[in-house]
Amino acid sequence: MICRFSLLWMLVLSALADFPVSGASEPPAMRREFRGVWIASVGNIDWPSKPGLPVAQQQAELRGLLDDARKLNLNVVILQVRPGCDALYASRFEPWSEYLSGRMGQAPSPKWDPLKFACDEAHARGLELHAWVNPFRARYNEARSPISADHVSRTHPGWVVNYGSYLWLDPGLPEARAWSLRVITDIVRRYDVDGLHIDDYFYPYPEKDGAVLMPFPDDASYARYRREGGRLERDDWRRGNVDGFIETLDAAVHAEKPWVKFGISPFGIWRPGSPAGIKGLDAYGLLYADARRWLREGWCDYVSPQLYWALGKREQSFPGLLRWWAEQNSKGRILAPGVASASVGKDRPALDIVNQLGLTRTDGGAHGIVFWNATSLRKDLGGVASGLAREMFAQPALVPATPWLGNTPPPMPGLRALLKAKNSLLSLTWKERVKGSARSFVLQVRTGGQWQQEIVAGGTGYREFDGRRGGRVPDEVRVVPIGRTGLAGESARWLKPGPK
Repeated sequence: MICRFSLLWMLVLSALADFPVSGASEPPAMRREFRGVWIASVGNIDWPSKPGLPVAQQQAELRGLLDDARKLNLNVVILQVRPGCDALYASRFEPWSEYLSGRMGQAPSPKWDPLKFACDEAHARGLELHAWVNPFRARYNEARSPISADHVSRTHPGWVVNYGSYLWLDPGLPEARAWSLRVITDIVRRYDVDGLHIDDYFYPYPEKDGAVLMPFPDDASYARYRREGGRLERDDWRRGNVDGFIETLDAAVHAEKPWVKFGISPFGIWRPGSPAGIKGLDAYGLLYADARRWLREGWCDYVSPQLYWALGKREQSFPGLLRWWAEQNSKGRILAPGVASASVGKDRPALDIVNQLGLTRTDGGAHGIVFWNATSLRKDLGGVASGLAREMFAQPALVPATPWLGNTPPPMPGLRALLKAKNSLLSLTWKERVKGSARSFVLQVRTGGQWQQEIVAGGTGYREFDGRRGGRVPDEVRVVPIGRTGLAGESARWLKPGPK
C-alpha cells in the first residue's frame, strides 16, 4: 500500500524544489546534478522481470524503465550487463546470461543486442547509459541453469575458486585480472556507453561456516606471488591486487574513449571509525577495497558510496558519512551517494529518501544521488517517485561536467527557423555541426517573460510552436549543445521579429 505525503514532507519538498524562473532576460542556469538509478539484471531483480521472456516483452520492459527515468527527470541509467562472467550483450568472450534467455549460453531469439538497444533508447530520451559490470564474481548463488561450456569456470578452471555459495575469479591471479580487463574494455570499445560502472564486489563479502569466518581460498595464488619474489603480507597483497586493477581499468577505459566516465559504488563505510562513531563492516580490511585511495588518486570519475542505512542510524550516519566522503574527494570527482529507495516501507519511511536527497544539496560536497533500485521507483514505494517528479525533480538537470576527460566544448549547432501563418506558426530544426560532438541539447524557450527548459537528444532536433490552437509562438528560443564530457557550447538563438 502506497503511503500518501504528509504535510511535513510537502514542506520539505517545497523548500528544496526547482521551479522555472520568470521575468528574466537570460535563461536560468540549469541545475547540474547526477541523478542515477541502478537497473539490476542479477536474479532478475529489475530487468528482465523473469528469464526467458519473448524478446518483444524484454524490449518493452526496458523501454518502460527508461521512460520512468525520463519522466522522473533522472539523467543516468546504470544497467547491469555482466552479473557473473556472463553477458546481457553480444560478448565475444563470455556466454549469454541466463537472466536473459533462461539458460546460460543461449542466445536470444530473434537475435538482438540488449546493450546496443539500451544505449540507443537511452540516448533518444536524453539519458546517459552506464554499463555496470562485476569484475570478479563468476557465478551468482541464484542459478537458473547449468553452467555453459564457454563459461570461464569451464574454459579456465584454474582462475576460478569456490567461496561459500558463489564462484569467484581469483583477483590474485594476473591472468584473471587480465581476463576481466579484456572483457570490460571490449564493452567500452564496441558500445556507445557514457560510463563504465563497477560496484562493491572485489574480494567477496565474508561468509561463515557455522560461527567461523571462511578464509578466501587463495593459498595457491599467494604462494605463487611469494615464489616470484613478492614480499607483501597477504592482506596488503590482496589490496594491491585490487588497487592495481582499479588503476589499470581507469587508464584502459580512457585509452579506449577518453570521455567515458569510470564510476565505482563501494560499500558506504571505508573503515569503522571513519568518521568517528561509525561502526560496520570494514571494507578496507575485509573486502580489500581501499576506495578512499581510489578517490584521492583520481582513479575514478565518479563515486557512489552505498549509504543504504536509514537516516536515523547513528552508527551509520548518512550526513556524517556523506561529509567524510566529500572530504576525501581532493581531485573534485563527482560524488553521488547511493540510497536504498527499495527499503521504503520496510525499515524506513519515505521521508528518509527525501531528506537524504536534501542533504546532498545542502550539506556541501555532493553532486547528486543514485537510487537502489529501478523497481522501487517503478512501484512508487511510499510515493517517493511521484513526489520527486512533482517537486525536487520537477525540472531537468544536466549531469555534472567532467572537464578532466576533455575540455573542448561542442560547436554552436545549426538552427533553421520557419515562421509562417502570419507569424503564428514556428517550425525549428537544429543539428550538430560536427557529428557526435553533442550528446544532447538544452532547449530553452522564453514566452511572456518566463523560461522553460528541457534536455533533448543529440543529433537533429525539431520543434513546432502553433499559436493558432491555443498555444503561443515564443519570444525567444536557444539551443545549447552539451558535449560528451558535459561542457556546454555556444547556443544557437532565434528571436521573434518585432512589429513592422
